[in-house]
Amino acid sequence: MEPPAGTRRLYRGGAVYSPADPFATAMLVEGSTVAWVGPDEAASAWTREGDEVVDLEGRLVTPAFVDAHVHLTETGLRRTGLDLSAVRSRTELLDAVAARARPGELLAGFGWDESRWPAGDGVPTRAELDRAAGGAPVVLSRVDGHSALVTSALAEAAGLRGLAGWDEDGRVRTAAHHAALDARWAALSPTAAQAARRAALEAAAAAGIGTVHEMSGRWLAPPGDLAALQALSRAEALPDVVGYLAERVEDPEQARAVLAGAAAGGAAVAGLGGDLVVDGALGSRTAALRADYADAPGERGSLHLDAAAVAGHLHACTRAGVQAAFHAIGDAALAVVVEALEAVAADLGVPALASAGHRVEHAVLADADVVAAFARFGTSVSTQPAFDAHWGAPGGLYESRLGPQRRRGAHPFAALAAAGVPLALGSDTPVTPFAPWAAVRAAGFPPDEERAVSVRAAFLAHTRGGHRLAGLGHPGVLRPGAPATYAVWDVADLVVQAPDRRLSGWSTDARSGTPGLPDLGPGAPEPVCRRTVVDGVVVHDDLRGAR
Repeated sequence: MEPPAGTRRLYRGGAVYSPADPFATAMLVEGSTVAWVGPDEAASAWTREGDEVVDLEGRLVTPAFVDAHVHLTETGLRRTGLDLSAVRSRTELLDAVAARARPGELLAGFGWDESRWPAGDGVPTRAELDRAAGGAPVVLSRVDGHSALVTSALAEAAGLRGLAGWDEDGRVRTAAHHAALDARWAALSPTAAQAARRAALEAAAAAGIGTVHEMSGRWLAPPGDLAALQALSRAEALPDVVGYLAERVEDPEQARAVLAGAAAGGAAVAGLGGDLVVDGALGSRTAALRADYADAPGERGSLHLDAAAVAGHLHACTRAGVQAAFHAIGDAALAVVVEALEAVAADLGVPALASAGHRVEHAVLADADVVAAFARFGTSVSTQPAFDAHWGAPGGLYESRLGPQRRRGAHPFAALAAAGVPLALGSDTPVTPFAPWAAVRAAGFPPDEERAVSVRAAFLAHTRGGHRLAGLGHPGVLRPGAPATYAVWDVADLVVQAPDRRLSGWSTDARSGTPGLPDLGPGAPEPVCRRTVVDGVVVHDDLRGAR
């Protein structure tokens, strides 16, 4: 959407996080562009009759966040379907299914996490789910989205028996899991899908997010979903949707054909991949590891693509001039990606590979060799600090799956940043919710201090970094001439003081950031979003009367 012609909006009496003026307290927006940033005292020179003047009352204005890895329709469905994120035992899960299941109707649930259940409380069997569901078809996705529980009715309808990843107890992974998701999407009505899309985008806007990177593709969303999301974003006051399509290609002609086909269907695609999976997830024990899972001797996860397949996709995308992106979590999967990068660099040259700006999603167990390779080949990383906050602490899921030593190597934020690897932050919603300040905090204060980056670095990765990874030329900062994409926040203890207009109550600690960013240390309250604006259009507004 476009803002009304001639719209001018002046914010004053707060703090504006801008490289144009480190101590700015006012900002003028004209149409879809930032026109001026500076002190309150100079604002009157920029004001015209009829301008909307907004008293910030000490609030903070920042660039809107970019969530660099989302699954919007599934996120919306979790809001309207069976949300199992609060379930804390197998009994609670079965009770939730019994309360919602209806004969003959597919029931989709999301977000269960057995790592938070009592010790020894395993997941329900298929027979137990059948009894709770009363014979209804049911698919319950684990929180990481890489495995699910199904009833017999769903298994029969989707033809799961005999597929790779099928377990007689009703736990499905890999091919069986994909088939179960196909059945789920087939049962989704167009009306329900559109409602889910809108709900997810509204939730992003309410969190201060102005742009999302949608990771679309088969099994990840219903057919035509990316085009529908982008059309909705353009038609209504909602965040921008940057599209990634998880379709593997083998030559540049095929890559161009996929892009052309997507465009003909109404979808703009920034990259081929995203959730083009090399492996799975740690929670489902499908992430590919070099050594056994600590809690499952003999298991090392699954590789969905080998080095030749990854190299073929990289080679095709590089020659076609389009970004490639891969989901890779385990150390074995990341080694496959590095092997493929080296092969393509040997053929096309490092400059050609680096200029393509390929990206890897998650990169949870990236060791020093992987970090060095990513830096050398200009490969970006889209990472999710909330994963570390949820599962990375001592005694948590990562330690159960990996053991204490390997756990400490997860999410090497500091090593990636120090090597110059371009970073962007995201949520992987619905795996973790839209919560950008929580992500910034998690990268600044991980369980192991040696992995921490400054809050400023994390904030830039969650704003400017997301725009840069998509290669769309958006500066991601508030300065004259930049797009007016920003958020307004209530921030604890933000005080604007005379005479020098410096900010007190703000941390200058190297971990917590620099003047202009809030203290996000442990125990400090997170900022609350009151308004989000995308290219001059208000997409979320809770500013009037808020305090």
